[in-house]
Amino acid sequence: MLDSELRQRLIDFISIQPRSIEEVARYINKNWRTANRYIERLVDEGILSVKVFRAGTRGALKIVYLNTPYQMFNLFQRDLYEKIMNGRRKEDFSPFEIWQYIEDDKKEAFLEEQEDESATAFNKDLFRIMRHAKREIYIFSGNLSWARLMDRNTSIIDLLRHLSDRVRVYIVARIDMTAIDNAKRMLTINHDKKKEVIKIRHRAQPLRALVIDDSLLRLKEVYDPSKYKKGELNRKTYIFYDIRDTEWIKWIKKVFWDMYYKSIDADIRIREMEKIHRLNRIV
Repeated sequence: MLDSELRQRLIDFISIQPRSIEEVARYINKNWRTANRYIERLVDEGILSVKVFRAGTRGALKIVYLNTPYQMFNLFQRDLYEKIMNGRRKEDFSPFEIWQYIEDDKKEAFLEEQEDESATAFNKDLFRIMRHAKREIYIFSGNLSWARLMDRNTSIIDLLRHLSDRVRVYIVARIDMTAIDNAKRMLTINHDKKKEVIKIRHRAQPLRALVIDDSLLRLKEVYDPSKYKKGELNRKTYIFYDIRDTEWIKWIKKVFWDMYYKSIDADIRIREMEKIHRLNRIV
């Protein structure tokens, strides 16, 4: 099984220099077919590429190497990639910058005015969307505030625990003092399942987005009246962008993995934060 630990070992091994499938198989102590299947999975995710030398002959040699995401993007995607990777707050990047390049029959957007974000259609619809996942969910988050959402009597944690039997969840989020409790609640699922089914890494980044397999990318944008001059915006406004363009979904997943592998594991981040001593101040 290609779990997160083996995935990282493979990427680290191949990042040093290009490898043959035979080398990969020996490194992970698997047969050629299993190693090739793992490599094909990472190729599908855009992390690796394969080149076949002497194709069609008995001496064909299959070489795998690490992709540089920047080199794989077109001119527009490179510009978007740089803006996303350089951003830290949600105000640093507008999802519309992506949405404008998508063909009309592969996208949809809607606007909603709500003072309470938990009342938005995005959060109400989150449970339904996640239940459709068959293999993987990727989440670009702020401080994991959605981890406390409820749908009737079901919490988002309960839903993720149920989905973990078939789905792996990967998250990049800002793990600071405001997010530590939410992160720990989500990571308890790994303890309950006795395997790593939810993986969280720390990164301050501008996207608020959800990716379901290769079928859906949903992005969220927030306009807050407090950040504008009086009269420019009367109410807090949310815009949700749904994208079902396979190529662009693959692109955002490449952005995700590049961001993910450059980030620190949430467990390490939490452990270091818990070393900070609280001082009780008496007035």
